[in-house]
Amino acid sequence: MKTTYKILITPRSFGKSSSKPLDLLKEKGYEVVQNPYGRIMTRQEMMKHIVDVDGIIVGVDPLDREVLACGKRLKAISKYGVGTDNIDVEYAKEKNIPVMRTVGANAEAVADFTFALMLAVARRIVEIDAGCRKLNWNKITSIEVHGKTLGLIGLGAIGKKVARRAAGFDMKVLAFDTFKDEVYAKENGITYVTLEELLKESDFISLHLPLTDETRNLISYEQFKMMKPMAVIVNTARGGIIDENALLWALKEKRIWGAGIDVFEEEPPKNSELLKMDNIVIGSHCAASTYEAIEKMGMMAAENLIQCLEKHDASAE
Repeated sequence: MKTTYKILITPRSFGKSSSKPLDLLKEKGYEVVQNPYGRIMTRQEMMKHIVDVDGIIVGVDPLDREVLACGKRLKAISKYGVGTDNIDVEYAKEKNIPVMRTVGANAEAVADFTFALMLAVARRIVEIDAGCRKLNWNKITSIEVHGKTLGLIGLGAIGKKVARRAAGFDMKVLAFDTFKDEVYAKENGITYVTLEELLKESDFISLHLPLTDETRNLISYEQFKMMKPMAVIVNTARGGIIDENALLWALKEKRIWGAGIDVFEEEPPKNSELLKMDNIVIGSHCAASTYEAIEKMGMMAAENLIQCLEKHDASAE
């Protein structure tokens, strides 16, 4: 007898650009429940809705130990994205609940947005646009990207795609990563260096790391002091990797040229002073939000979940 599974889907963009991911789940006979709130769900809301579901497709909504403990029927977690800092992966492992990710699905989109932020900050695009809308046609002097040194903190799937884009700007690329892909680096003219060397030598610094105990506040006061006075820092990875108090200090004191930040520890950021600075370009955690990436992530998340539940069915026979 075919099992009917109940699935909770929390990402608001899931199935938004194409119905294919939802159709795929419904074709399997699954009962699909989508996020009813139109925003990131709270812990209390997650605890309520997870009680009787067999699978979940989750975005950045909280899936900590307490929430997961409420999911008595939960058999699979499919992450809509790659970062798992909102999921207690160890507890899920204890409970034999597989956690799958949509690795690579949004890499091109995030790399595009990373470069868009670099250019916007360097060339002061937002400031120029705002002035023009007030009929202020004064010239604003900015800095170039071409021929500069790009430091990539993290050279995984997204970092590599940012490096490819940098090649079109004749940039020298440095990288810092715990896991080194020496072959890729050699083939693409990328030099691995220490974090300190990268911070001191780079004109542009871009973060492509997961948020872990080791990477939390990786960039703080000491690191900002190492940077060039005309440096630009970009974060499209995870909030919490940059110490936001230190970032505000660096921007206020003009210790760096500027920042492009798409992710904050809390969204909107807890420190509203950041919103008042004119040397930061802010995103609403939307680097991965393209029609193409949304469809790829949706399909991959749905396929991952189906594969896991069918494997569960097979093992139960």
